Amino acid sequence: MTAAPEVLAELQGLRVRVPHLTGAMVASTDGLVIAHLVTDTEPDGLAALTAAALGVGSRLTTAAGQGGFRELLVTGEGGYVATYAAGTSSVLTLLAAADANVGRLNLEARRAGPRIAALVDGALERQRQE
Repeated sequence: MTAAPEVLAELQGLRVRVPHLTGAMVASTDGLVIAHLVTDTEPDGLAALTAAALGVGSRLTTAAGQGGFRELLVTGEGGYVATYAAGTSSVLTLLAAADANVGRLNLEARRAGPRIAALVDGALERQRQE
């Protein structure tokens, strides 16, 4: 995908703006890696799990009458896994340490999501036209 370098630049920007961010990934909604900055986690497995979480989150928000999926935050003993909708074709997943500022994490991810969506959706549209 031609958008991957630009998406990677967005992830690098997130890493600069969000203290204690330990990893970042953009995957397609069907679980394929588009771009990533993860070192301690296998990216393909994380992308597949992200797609599964997206599916469950989407069903949960719909069943609860809360509309379309926007984001999911999972807190573990060692930190956070946060997943955000990034348009209709991709999802942003961020990994953060336990001492991360979750408000800052959410703020920056919510700002990055539309930019990532535009890059991914634009690249997909160009591929369809070729």
